[in-house]
Amino acid sequence: MSEPHAQRALKPRESSFATAYVAAGSPAELCQLAVDLRHRGPVPLGEALLAAGVITEAQLEQALEAQQANPSLLLGAVLRRHGVAEEAIRAGIAFHLGVPAVNLHNWKLEPVVLSQLPATVARKYRMLPIWQEGNSLYVAMSDILDHDARDAAGVNTPLTVEPVYAPDTEIQWMLDRYYLAGVTTPVSDEDLERNIERYAEDVHAALSDPAAVTDNVIVRLADQIIAEAYRERASDIHIEPLAGQGKTLVRVRIDGEMFVRRSIPTAYRDALVSRFKVMANLNLAQHRIPQDGKILFRKTGGEPIELRVAVLPTAGGVEDVVLRILDNASALKLSELGLAGSAEDELRRLIEQPYGILLVCGPTGSGKTTTLHAVLHHLNDGSRKIWTVENPVEITQPGLRQVQVNPAAGLTFSRALRAFLRADPDVIMIGEIRDAETANAALEASLTGHLVLSTLHTNNAPESVVRLLQMGMSPVNFADALLGILAQRLVRCLCRRCREPVDADDNVLARLAHECGLGDHGPDAEGQIAAWRETYGKDGRVTLYQPRGCTRCAGTGYKGRIGLFELLPASDEVKRMIIEAAPAADLFELALEQGMTTLKQDGIDKILQGVTDLSQVLAVSRR
Repeated sequence: MSEPHAQRALKPRESSFATAYVAAGSPAELCQLAVDLRHRGPVPLGEALLAAGVITEAQLEQALEAQQANPSLLLGAVLRRHGVAEEAIRAGIAFHLGVPAVNLHNWKLEPVVLSQLPATVARKYRMLPIWQEGNSLYVAMSDILDHDARDAAGVNTPLTVEPVYAPDTEIQWMLDRYYLAGVTTPVSDEDLERNIERYAEDVHAALSDPAAVTDNVIVRLADQIIAEAYRERASDIHIEPLAGQGKTLVRVRIDGEMFVRRSIPTAYRDALVSRFKVMANLNLAQHRIPQDGKILFRKTGGEPIELRVAVLPTAGGVEDVVLRILDNASALKLSELGLAGSAEDELRRLIEQPYGILLVCGPTGSGKTTTLHAVLHHLNDGSRKIWTVENPVEITQPGLRQVQVNPAAGLTFSRALRAFLRADPDVIMIGEIRDAETANAALEASLTGHLVLSTLHTNNAPESVVRLLQMGMSPVNFADALLGILAQRLVRCLCRRCREPVDADDNVLARLAHECGLGDHGPDAEGQIAAWRETYGKDGRVTLYQPRGCTRCAGTGYKGRIGLFELLPASDEVKRMIIEAAPAADLFELALEQGMTTLKQDGIDKILQGVTDLSQVLAVSRR
């Protein structure tokens, strides 16, 4: 994006500039604002940025001084170097050019207006038709100087395109709300309201004929909810009806955090829940017991998305629906997991062993399956026969023979595992050890010359040993078979685009040392802080980062997740303590003495690397 040069001398700012650039919330306000801006006359870019409230006078003075030193520099480029957000600069440029701004959160969109631009064009160029007046079509866009977008709008509509400014996040929010993925037919709130009576008829008909609801607004709304969540990289969708006449909330989990995405009127509640039941082939007439199913959602222009569906009766006679998105992603490499160098080397050594059992532990959603498939990706070189049994199969890899459990047909983890032993395996991956039968079958497989990989729902590596012994594993056989235990958590990463650097003073580093278990002061803490300054510092100063928020991370300051890891190799001393059935606390102390890095210590290393911050590490680790 290019922008005009700023005026070199800053003139006194008129008070009207500060109040003229407001965001219109309706067509009438937009019309009046456009007239006011035309009569206002030109505003220098520097004054426009001040009037829009996106920079301070001190920032503008610094930028103008930098321009004087190098006249070829654009004002926007200088301000970006001073940390001013891209979206803020775009808002100022729009004001500078006399382009009105709109508040899309308060805007009522009409289907006839939305239909003036194809959905594919609107999504590609991130613009939104919001109002038509005569032969003029007002189109909201974030980058007013994006001539490709304006040309595309002009080519795809016979109307005259009038650009208006709106933040990129608002435009994307409205695109996700009013357009289905790849479908040109928009869905508006008014469209939904006009069809309330028809929803009830469709649901009633669905009780006897599910095909009767395939072409109504509820169908499109359900598809839109799934499509939006998939685009946002959500792992789960929660449909949460309130009892009585309360609305139904739609929330999604993104990078481990829950976000509200919709509030749906009560009249749609039963129809929407029934639609998801129809999609998952569940019993529409059953409302008193939980039901589980699967949906194969076909998105436009790509592979189908598989969703695991759970419907649960809740207080007040309503039903919640939770949909887990099972995206068939490709397996990561071991080097992409985020393991520290020493831990990665040790893990590689363990999985190169010809037989034994390696466990990955952590709570639901901590990335255990992703880690196991990274291990399988490393082992899957064509020289080994690899069998997996999973529920469900979330990641597929060529070369693996993958089986999905089916309890209704009698195909359980333990039964599949025993079948694998007759199918000439080298490596066996078990999705989860959840009972004594599976645990003992896994132990038997590892003791008969096979490498066994599995997961366990425990908090840390030492607790996993105690849990398996409680399941009835023989301490002697388990100690003989165990290669190691990897505990892990997922922590949110700071957005690389907008994270803000801060100097870590002595108090901050002392806090990190304390969280590492070294105390606030003393030789251990002082030695660790000195090592951090040497490893991560520059001229003795350590820089950490904190979240700010931008369009890329939807204003949260975080984007993506990375693993925290705690690897406990099965040393001779560890095996001896397993045979003696030592408590988890004693195993943990021994592991620390042997140099194990805890989850929290690994998290603090990632804080010092600028990947995350302390609040995120403390949210997922205790020790």
